[in-house]
Amino acid sequence: MVAIQNPTTQAPFLAQLDAILEQNHLLKHPFYQLWNEGKLTLTMLQEYAKEYYWQVHNFPTYVSATHAACDDLNIRKMLLENLMEEEGGSVNHPELWLRFAEGLGVNREDVLNHDYLPQTQDSIKQLKTLARSENPAEGLAALYAYEAQIPEVSTTKIAGLKEYYDIEAPEALSFFSVHEKADEIHSQVTREALSQLCQTPEEQQAALNAAQSAVNALNLLLDGVYETYCQAAA
Repeated sequence: MVAIQNPTTQAPFLAQLDAILEQNHLLKHPFYQLWNEGKLTLTMLQEYAKEYYWQVHNFPTYVSATHAACDDLNIRKMLLENLMEEEGGSVNHPELWLRFAEGLGVNREDVLNHDYLPQTQDSIKQLKTLARSENPAEGLAALYAYEAQIPEVSTTKIAGLKEYYDIEAPEALSFFSVHEKADEIHSQVTREALSQLCQTPEEQQAALNAAQSAVNALNLLLDGVYETYCQAAA
């Protein structure tokens, strides 16, 4: 459990929240480090694309579950806008991920019919549990733990794909280029919502614990990919 050092103001709470993300940042994971160094094979990237689709597919359900648990109308409106961006229209985010997979040479039917690793299934299960908490601050903290990292992760992914894997097509990179910008906004408004909701030490503690659980779950998916497909490249 993450201990609150000074709950009398929001600044220490937010600093501790960001420290959890920094200590467990996805870019520190061995899989993403190999990506940034150009040491993944195309096959490894293809397997990752199939595996990670399940996260992208389920992410809108985390948003909708948190929306359903929240009584604050303004925060609900923010979450609704987020959800519409994720799932609305023909170029929704799961569709953008399928285009990324196709850019790697993976048939979208192979992505949609993929048999997911146990770590992937456990990761999604844990994130759904956080999103479905009766305390909306826990769901918001889990969303923040993901969205606050994605702009930087997306930038490095695009750079690695271009430099090492000759992936240049806008369609193949669109998922990441969209998230470079969109999640900067999403994470900021989610951070403000957390600051608003978490006024007591107990509320702050619940949010911090949820953020820690969320980053653990996000890294768990990458653990499965790395351990199954990438150990030989380490």
